[in-house]
Amino acid sequence: MNLLKALAAISSMTLLSRIMGFVRDTLIARVFGAGMYSDAFFVAFKLPNLLRRLFAEGAFSQAFVPILAEYKQRKGHDATKELVDHVACLLGLALLAVTVIGVLAAPALVYVSAPGFAGTPEKFDLTVQLLRLTFPYILFISLVALAGGILNTYSKFSIPAFTPVLLNLSFIGCALWLAPHVNPPVLALAIAVLLGGLLQLAFQAPFLMKIDMLPRLRWSLGDEGVWRILKLMGPAAFGVSISQISLLINTIFASFLATGSVSWLYYADRLMEFPTGMLGVALGSILLPSLSKHYADKSHGEYSALLDWGLRLTLLLALPAAVALAILAIPLIASLFLHGEFTAHDVWMTRDALVAYSAGLLGLILVKVLAPGFYASQNIKTPVKIALFTLVMTQLMNLAFIGPLKHAGLALAIGLGACANAALLYHKLRRHGIYTPQPGWALFLLKVAAAIAVMGAVLWLAKGPDALWMETPLAARWLHLAWALPAGAAAYFAALLALGFRLRHFVRRAA
Repeated sequence: MNLLKALAAISSMTLLSRIMGFVRDTLIARVFGAGMYSDAFFVAFKLPNLLRRLFAEGAFSQAFVPILAEYKQRKGHDATKELVDHVACLLGLALLAVTVIGVLAAPALVYVSAPGFAGTPEKFDLTVQLLRLTFPYILFISLVALAGGILNTYSKFSIPAFTPVLLNLSFIGCALWLAPHVNPPVLALAIAVLLGGLLQLAFQAPFLMKIDMLPRLRWSLGDEGVWRILKLMGPAAFGVSISQISLLINTIFASFLATGSVSWLYYADRLMEFPTGMLGVALGSILLPSLSKHYADKSHGEYSALLDWGLRLTLLLALPAAVALAILAIPLIASLFLHGEFTAHDVWMTRDALVAYSAGLLGLILVKVLAPGFYASQNIKTPVKIALFTLVMTQLMNLAFIGPLKHAGLALAIGLGACANAALLYHKLRRHGIYTPQPGWALFLLKVAAAIAVMGAVLWLAKGPDALWMETPLAARWLHLAWALPAGAAAYFAALLALGFRLRHFVRRAA
């Protein structure tokens, strides 16, 4: 399989998911604005999301996919299927226990994650109610991640990439048709989370059946592969929990700031996640299975060359995305969210957070490309140590920035912490001999920088004054954005073409 083609397929599915996500967020902003109800929901949704990243997309995937790829490569179908059955059964039971504990302990969890809410009993009680509805999402979405890891290992990349669209459809449907019939209306969003998890799990089941990998309930703690995954999951869970603890601490800080701070950070994060998902998550998804197969085959040269390919693509696409986000912050936020309960003040506050996030966007995406270089070789400890150091750095920056920059300081600390994480991962990959850069990096970076300068100039001229975006009607904003964005993209790729870049230079086959 052509990895560039696979990347395009995943990115297109992720693009669809992100577009539906923006429709979702536009509806939420229109109906709930940036106040008590939205703050309560975003905190309630953040907690199961943190555990999702810990159990599913984080520690579990990092430990499971390399072992699964090794079994598929070396031991054949029957042994691989048996491993999947045993892992699915163990994971399901563990997550069921976590879900029950989370629902029962909801008041304590809200108090720990957003202590500032305790001063407003109505806000605190609402958040507890919403958390109890959203917490079972962790069970369903973690099983979705298990299915996604299997499908990615079998090069079925598009299916897991499309699956998140169903969650966004659930949000849109519940916000439009269920919200007017429940009291308070924000309960509809919590119900949408639960329904979305069920829909995603049901969607992937037929595709697992086609490759004869639909798990059956078979319990066995004696499976060698299960124990290897559990041993890798220990340090992986610790490493992922470090980054999630950092996000949780940010929510704690934000809960003491002005009302709306949690929502401003959320909306900025949603925009920042657009390139992160399309590039970082997509590249990580296609790199990990191929890197794991190269490791199983002891193809060290191919392993290093594949990492180099991933890094070049990251810089080629992530750097212009970061610059574009910073320049077009006001146009994007105003076009997406400035209506209903979302005010001009909310636009400016969200802009501050988005510009701060954009400073660290490259680091956030590079981490998702560099970390698989360790995970695929079943080395979890090194990225864990780096993540621990990054956590300390991020919190020190939080303390330094929150006073003068308020909520934007929290966003800046996350971004700069990610850049430090990426730099240390790169250093360790080089030091351990896992990665050796291919020739031509200096000229490559120079050409990319020149193309970004051309794009930045075009976008700056195309967007016009920021105040204009606050005064024009919504349709006019969308029309303006509809030609400004393509103009910037066309300028960038035209400059790359003039500098000698060709699509064929980035074609690469999967392992």
